[in-house]
Amino acid sequence: MRISLKNIITPSIPLAALLVIICCGLWLSAFFGARLALFPGQSNALIKGVQTVFVPNTLLSNLLSLIFTILNAFLLAQINNRFTIIRTRTFLPIVTFLTLISTWNETHIVNGSHATLTLFILALFYFFSMSRNRNASEQAFMGSFLISASSILINPLIFLIPVCWIGFMMFQSFSLRTFLASVFGTLAPWILYLSARYLLNPDFDFLQAFAIIPTIDLSFSAFALQDLIYSALIMIIMIICLTGMYSLTHSDAIDTRNKLNFLVLLLISVSVLSFLYMNQFVSFLPIIAMVYSLLISHPLTLKQNNFYGIIFLIFCFINIAYIISKYILT
Repeated sequence: MRISLKNIITPSIPLAALLVIICCGLWLSAFFGARLALFPGQSNALIKGVQTVFVPNTLLSNLLSLIFTILNAFLLAQINNRFTIIRTRTFLPIVTFLTLISTWNETHIVNGSHATLTLFILALFYFFSMSRNRNASEQAFMGSFLISASSILINPLIFLIPVCWIGFMMFQSFSLRTFLASVFGTLAPWILYLSARYLLNPDFDFLQAFAIIPTIDLSFSAFALQDLIYSALIMIIMIICLTGMYSLTHSDAIDTRNKLNFLVLLLISVSVLSFLYMNQFVSFLPIIAMVYSLLISHPLTLKQNNFYGIIFLIFCFINIAYIISKYILT
């Protein structure tokens, strides 16, 4: 029997709406099923202040994050369509992204992380438009500005700026002009933020604004057994899809290959940061989900055969089983 993903890759409008509704239903099942999560530990004073506005585990907090997630799914589709990361229109990145975020109930109340992802995707729009343009100082400034602004909410994201410089080299757009523009773009949000904090509170301790001391914990004792099994299976699917993706890149344009390589670098970098800052692990998950969705959707879309059809079904089954295990074991 042939398993085809064609109807999901290019769904009709009613089917696309149904898939989004199903994902939203999975999201809300976490709330109504009492699979509640706690806010991740934060040493960032700004985040602590934001968290006091939304009572943990309330419907309001869930709905706000859901709105951000739907917006981010739309931006994800737009970045794929504009820069042809996958050389055909496909709905799979949206489906996989919404499935992952809906399954990871720990992210549902971390509103700041979803807002950070919005800034992160907008930054990618600027960086991806720099390709082969060593004079793209405006794009370098704005992209770095948005990444730096997101680091005010999640401080360790500031370490992604050097990763972006490597991206400039991949895009053949690195020059003294773009480098300096990126540096100034990185400094600008923090100068504005620290100046505002100082005006509001002259006794403000500037050192408290930075929470970039790693809290490495490789014992994994904070994770349940089903979390570790789920993570291992998701990683295996990622490895399989990356193998399939690189077997196809010879048919992609050089610019597309560079973007895919940069996304792989981003996935590795954010994953490393999530382990170095284990107390903020959940805060990095929306970014990981976004990059993961783009990368696995590449071979799933372009290699329409039984093997990758089965891989997608396994992906769906793993996430559904993970949701059920949280009902049973928590």
